[in-house]
Amino acid sequence: MNDDLLLNVSLALSAELGRRSMRLGELLKIGPGSVIELDRRADAPVDLLVNGRLVARGEIVAVDERYGVRITEVVARRAGRT
Repeated sequence: MNDDLLLNVSLALSAELGRRSMRLGELLKIGPGSVIELDRRADAPVDLLVNGRLVARGEIVAVDERYGVRITEVVARRAGRT
């Protein structure tokens, strides 16, 4: 198989700061200035997900007035999977 074909596949990458379950009523009350508490501490690593699967963890950094993630850990794949 041509490696170039695989190297050009687009994947969805997302950084997850934390999670929170909310009732619809709570969600409808949020607005500008609202603060939503997440399930992680402020100094906890950020999860990096590719197509919804955890692949790495890192820390938030500022890069030219944009946010980025510095990788601190690559999550090992389970044995037997390629």
